[in-house]
Amino acid sequence: MFIPSSKRLFQEKRKTPGLVFLLALLMSSAICHAQQVNLQEILQEGTQNYPFLKSKQAEVRGAEMRIKSVKTDYLPTFVVQDQYTFSTNNSVAGSFWGNEGSVISPSGGIRPENIYTGTFGSFTSALVDWRVFNFGKVKANVKTAKAELSRSQADYENEIFQHQVRIVDAYLVLLINQKLVEAQRQNLERALVFKQVTDAAVGSGMRPGVDSSLASAEFAKAQLLLLESQRSKKAQALRLAELTGQLRDSIQVDSMAFYSQLPAANSETDFLKNPALRFSQSQIDASLARSNAVRKSFLPSISILGSGWARGSGVSNKDDSFKTDFGSGVNYQVYNYLFGVSTRWNLTNILRVRNDYKNEQFQVERFKELYQTQKLQLDRQSRDAEMQFQLALDQARLTPVQLNAAQGAFNQAQARYESGLTDLFTLAQSVNALNRAEVDKFVTNGNAWRALLMQAAAAGDLSIFLNQIAQ
Repeated sequence: MFIPSSKRLFQEKRKTPGLVFLLALLMSSAICHAQQVNLQEILQEGTQNYPFLKSKQAEVRGAEMRIKSVKTDYLPTFVVQDQYTFSTNNSVAGSFWGNEGSVISPSGGIRPENIYTGTFGSFTSALVDWRVFNFGKVKANVKTAKAELSRSQADYENEIFQHQVRIVDAYLVLLINQKLVEAQRQNLERALVFKQVTDAAVGSGMRPGVDSSLASAEFAKAQLLLLESQRSKKAQALRLAELTGQLRDSIQVDSMAFYSQLPAANSETDFLKNPALRFSQSQIDASLARSNAVRKSFLPSISILGSGWARGSGVSNKDDSFKTDFGSGVNYQVYNYLFGVSTRWNLTNILRVRNDYKNEQFQVERFKELYQTQKLQLDRQSRDAEMQFQLALDQARLTPVQLNAAQGAFNQAQARYESGLTDLFTLAQSVNALNRAEVDKFVTNGNAWRALLMQAAAAGDLSIFLNQIAQ
């Protein structure tokens, strides 16, 4: 009894439909290798181009401008105005309430009868109001603006770190899926060869017909596994491309050192340096600064005043006669100046300030509790990452043993099947075991690096991860 070898039969069956399908899958996979990038390139691209990070950067710049804006409160107020009017000039002696500036000035000539003929008038003024003493109100506002800038910067740095962690994780997942495509492609090649060997043996009457059906089923299963692995790979490639800020149809990542070595155990890390905690602390500081600014807003202000003005009118200041031409109204008749010191203190404002201050104090308490929550979560994440890392390393060290055993079992089953000493079902089991061992090797190796990434994420220091692949 002679059974053709798998290599010889593979060469003889180049034009079979199964081989055509396999070649089509291989060609489609080769087309997807359009662009290969390494982790450093992906990190740089994602940090520079991701839109959400750009929005955080714009927030930081806005906070910087806010500081400059608040500092202008140190400068004096300087207001100039010039007006030309046409109005009547009837008035009576007495006082009036300005109603917060919404009432027109009633000044004018006092006569026994009203004259409704209008005259032109002019008024030009300049006012300087310098609040030289404000009892720390402006300083408190500047500190608040600086605290908001620190908060925005901490938020930006935390978002950069978290985004980089997401990029590295997506990179590793895509790399695992690339390796799984390779494993399923090898599995499909084995399934095709076995199908061809079995079909030949069945056709010559050396094997029962059921073997051909089983071989076809295993070949179809291998095709499905390859297609599924390619689907997962494309989905992960899109996820990684999204994190770079620019979607691409295909992206291929470099294996670098991830499958040539396992990560080394990391020394104990301090999660208190995590950017997320720094951001939480900056929120507390900003809220404290706001509460202090609110408290000081009740205090009075002492201003140095200076003003000068000139006025023209169609009504003469000598004999109360009036003229209706424009020139008589715009020429100045009188000039005045004023210097003084003013104190302003809104005493009833204390009620609003007290409530606003209490509100900010509750916000401080809220951010303190959020800080403790974040600290608790990072502590748990750090311990969980350590446990996951040790477990992943143990699994990654065991998978080569599993793969060697599965490869040996497959070789023996193949030889026994070709010699007619075992059935196809036993051979199919060995093929599945070998495929599972190959998949496990890639997955566990990648998971070991992902567990190291978890440790770096908990510690808030990505160099824990990057330094090992740079060696």
